[in-house]
Amino acid sequence: MQSHAVKHAGPSSRLHMLRRGMLAGSPIMLGYLPIALTYGVLASQSGMSLSELTLMSLLVFAGAAQFLAVGMLASGTGIFEIVVATFVLNFRHFVMSLSFVNRLKKIALRAKLPMTLGLTDETFTVSALYRKEAKEENSAYFFSALIITAYVSWVGGSFLGGVLGDVMPERLSESMGVALYAMFIGLLVPSVKKHYRIAIVASLAMMINYFAQQIGFSQGWAIVLGTVAGGFSGIWILADEEEEM
Repeated sequence: MQSHAVKHAGPSSRLHMLRRGMLAGSPIMLGYLPIALTYGVLASQSGMSLSELTLMSLLVFAGAAQFLAVGMLASGTGIFEIVVATFVLNFRHFVMSLSFVNRLKKIALRAKLPMTLGLTDETFTVSALYRKEAKEENSAYFFSALIITAYVSWVGGSFLGGVLGDVMPERLSESMGVALYAMFIGLLVPSVKKHYRIAIVASLAMMINYFAQQIGFSQGWAIVLGTVAGGFSGIWILADEEEEM
């Protein structure tokens, strides 16, 4: 009987970790749906077809970059500039992926690498909160479920937004964009409470973004400039706190 119990412990544990991962990803899902819906509406109204905007969510899976790309497409920006801008904006994903892979020491590399493709600011932040799960058995199922939950909600919301793009009033679609800022603020506040210097980095990035637009930069390039400058400033501003940790 003991061997029979041990035999079934693995599958039940995997199912349990999948459920826990889906539960951990549910707040991201609730946050993604209105934002993905807004993206789908704006992309549809900017001239993208339903298949194009859905395929972008399937392949890119990066809200800020997709909003940037849609805005640049709507303003007639060339494809080369859009590719460069989104690459720079998403360059932080390389750093997040390295941190994510290093944190999950008990998971095989062949399982970790596919998961890095599903990392976003939100999934990375939430996964970092579950340090205990990273040390548990079958933790790969937990983090996979978390990422897939977020991914499916983003792609599904994008598709739905594209369907509704032709019928939704423009005023309503613009008001839904507030959800994007609300979600980023919700992610920023806990980090600021933990490390106050992060507020300095965020404020610096916002100021650079603002002044760049004032001197003639487009909104997309101003975001890229603020992101890059803010990221590099964090190397020095957060150096002392990293040593203390």
